[in-house]
Formats: sequence, structure tokens, C-alpha cells
Amino acid sequence: MIDLHSHILPWLDDGSQDLAESVAMARSMADDGITVVAATPHVRDDYPTTPEGMSEALSRVRAAVAEAEIEIDVRGGGEVSLEYLDRLDVRSLACFGLGGNPNLLLLEYPYQGRPDSLAADCERLRLGGIVPVIAHPERNASVQDDPAILESLVHAGAIVQLTAASVDGRLGRACARCARRLLDLEFAHLIASDAHSPGVRQAGLSGAAEAVGDGNLAHWLTSLVPAALLANEEVPARPPKQQRQRVARGRMGRLPR
Repeated sequence: MIDLHSHILPWLDDGSQDLAESVAMARSMADDGITVVAATPHVRDDYPTTPEGMSEALSRVRAAVAEAEIEIDVRGGGEVSLEYLDRLDVRSLACFGLGGNPNLLLLEYPYQGRPDSLAADCERLRLGGIVPVIAHPERNASVQDDPAILESLVHAGAIVQLTAASVDGRLGRACARCARRLLDLEFAHLIASDAHSPGVRQAGLSGAAEAVGDGNLAHWLTSLVPAALLANEEVPARPPKQQRQRVARGRMGRLPR
């Protein structure tokens, strides 16, 4: 599996606080079956990460992970807030390219409100050769009330990313219901961890994949789509719908319908 959203880099935001924590996160991810993870520190007013700061932290994490003999490929990136987008020049946008791909950019969907200009921003990025990936819109109350508001973003060429903890219910019923609705509407294209520490929204991609209830769709969401994005390839066709399987009741309970 490939995880295109994590806060595994230390010292930069509200994610990992030191190298030991970053290594612990990498080990947890590898144990969960993740082979590639994009390090995406916040790029916004309260965490104004610079390309140089991201690159320095990335180098140190990669060295520490290699020394610990953890088999996972940690790549760069950034989670750019919509308010910060227009402040970044072409070079900075490329440096924050998701997974090291300068033609891919992770944008943070706000937790409140409806960003009416986002569809136009996505169109502008696509015209510039950049594919926008929209992070965790299912956690926004407006999207929860009306998931169809993301249709304009999808039509503008955006890729929509769901948080694993939303899909499997760890973030509560509202997020889980919205994630399911976005999957049913075919407005969601990949699942990522948004992991902040070994104990806060830990990787859990395998659990989220199971919660999807459709093995082919889960593989598309966690492997095929992110691999294509990193390789600058067309997103593969969405697999035909299968009858959703019931998720066995465990510590997170059954996925709300």
C-alpha cells in the first residue's frame, strides 16, 4: 500500500516531535503493509514550513529509517492550506510536490466552511500541469451535510483523499457516513493515514481497506491510484462495484451505513 498523507517529519508541525517518534511511525506503517509514505507537513500560517525545512527533515528521517532497517520509502511533500496556495511560487510548489512528484500537490480542505473558489483553483493548477489532491474533505461539516458539493472539484480534475480513520470509524459516525457516501458517489479516489504520531491516527490503512468492504475497490484506493499519481500516469479505471461486505464488529464497531 502507498500512503500519500502523513506528518512523519519531526519539528515542523503538530506531527512527529522527534526522530525517535518518526522512526516509530515508519515502523508502524511498514508493519501495516505500507511500502511508500509521503511526508506532508502542514504549510499554513500556524506551521509555515519552508521547502528547505521540509527537505532537511526528510533527509534526516530517511537516514534514521535506513539505519533502523525499516523497509519503507519515505518521500517528500507538503499539505498546503488554501490560504497559503497563492503565496507559493512555482519553485516552492514543485518542492512540495506530493511524494516527490512536482506535478502533484496536496491541498488541505478546511474543517469549517465551504471554499467556493477551490474548483477554480483546481482548474488553474490542472492548466499548469499540477494535479490537486484534496485532503480529508469528509471531516468538513458542510461536506457531511451535502457530499455532492465535491462534484465540481472532481469535474475540475481534483483527486479526493479520505482519511483512513474516517473510513474505519475511528473519527466518529459523521466522518464515516460521509466517507461512505463519497465512495458511493465515486467522488473519492484514495485513502491515506494523515498519521500524526504512533498513537494519533496511526497508519491503519489495512483496517480502512477492510472497512471498505470491497477488496478490488480497496486495492484501487490504497495502491493503484497512489502508484499512478506518483508515476505521473492516468488514474486507472475504477473497479466495478461489488456487493459491500459487512465488516466484522471489532474494537471500532461496525461501519455506519
